[in-house]
Amino acid sequence: MQPKMTYEDYSDADLQELLYQGDEQAFSHIYDRYWDKLLAIACFHLKDKEASKEIVQDVFLSLWKRRHSVKLHTLENYLATATKYTLYAFLLKEKRRREIIAQISLSQQVIFDVDEKIDARFLADHINGVLDTLPSKCRLVFTSSRTLGLPNETIANDLNISIKTVEAHITKALKTLRLSLKNHQLPLLLLAMVQLLPGL
Repeated sequence: MQPKMTYEDYSDADLQELLYQGDEQAFSHIYDRYWDKLLAIACFHLKDKEASKEIVQDVFLSLWKRRHSVKLHTLENYLATATKYTLYAFLLKEKRRREIIAQISLSQQVIFDVDEKIDARFLADHINGVLDTLPSKCRLVFTSSRTLGLPNETIANDLNISIKTVEAHITKALKTLRLSLKNHQLPLLLLAMVQLLPGL
């Protein structure tokens, strides 16, 4: 008596016919027979095993969904081609995703830069307004020191005052500025100070 054939004994053509009839065990054997081969194809192109597994899983899922309508010349060629097409679609999708992320990041950076510059400009205007409230000699000493970068000794000689008086004017101006700026964020404060008051 001839032994009964098992699914392992079936040819690809036999499994294809059973698959067309909706045989789940035939599909399971196709899966087992070609999983490693298709995974090797995907890994060769992607160099990412987890992503490759998802791609091969999608190929088999598509095969099962289309089992009643798919026309196969040879099962092996069909699965290999389907894997390559799925890979191509995946790579295109990933490329587009990276482009979109790059565009969003660039847009966010531009918005951040513009907002930061606007905030810094407002802060700079505020600083100038505070300096305008200082006594004229105090303002002159401070701007000579911080804006022009002159040493205290030079300022003292130019204005015919002592170095200690120069230091007192600068200390008073700094105290006034710090009090008026205590509610502003430090990064913007530093930016404005660097732009308008070198050396502060």
